[in-house]
Amino acid sequence: MIEEPPPTEGQRALKLAYRTLSTRDRTVAEMRAFLERKRIGPEAIDHCVAELTAARLLDDERFARLFAEDKRGIERWGSQRIERDLRRRGVPDHLIGAALAATDRDDELATAMGLLSDKLPPCESDRDRDRAWRLLVRKGYEPELAYEAVREHGRQAERA
Repeated sequence: MIEEPPPTEGQRALKLAYRTLSTRDRTVAEMRAFLERKRIGPEAIDHCVAELTAARLLDDERFARLFAEDKRGIERWGSQRIERDLRRRGVPDHLIGAALAATDRDDELATAMGLLSDKLPPCESDRDRDRAWRLLVRKGYEPELAYEAVREHGRQAERA
């Protein structure tokens, strides 16, 4: 019986990378950190990242765009929170800017107002308005935009 030689460090790195990519997309920085934690050497990491990038399995531009779309649409995060999270994941600044540029201020305001309508009753007191504003700021909306959304939410409640 012929024994197979043990896998090389590069083969092990690719196997680990494919396994982690099967659960969710990763950024290049996340993949590097993951492989470093698995005690893979720098040369094998570089080779693995290059191969995965060439195969378009690692693509920071696509990751940033899809992440921004998902967080804005599903979680209803504001641009500041999306930017913070993408930066934490190691996405380069120019790709973060491009991903966030897809949404203008009016769209973000509409999303913030939709969030308020779904989560909170009409704001009738200063305490309610403060609560609504803090919710939006926690979700990553700029303070000025959050204030504008709370004011407009109050106006809509008055009209109803």
